[in-house]
Amino acid sequence: MATQPVHTIRLGLIKASVWKNETPSGAVRHNVTIVRLYKDDDEWKQTTTFGREDLPLVVKVADQAHTWIFESSSKDAEGR
Repeated sequence: MATQPVHTIRLGLIKASVWKNETPSGAVRHNVTIVRLYKDDDEWKQTTTFGREDLPLVVKVADQAHTWIFESSSKDAEGR
């Protein structure tokens, strides 16, 4: 079974996926991947390259991913 992101943010064709990773010591770390979706004939694909017009949305999804990670980490700390 493939690993799934713990959170996904999409604005237009720009998508950020937040991934949960546990270190050997048990600490939780998050990584983020950002892609641009595009259609090639009838098939949806994704790329990690962005044009000038994509960059404002890249910034916004990155900021929202950061906020989600921060809030998620804060909730985890409160539950301890």
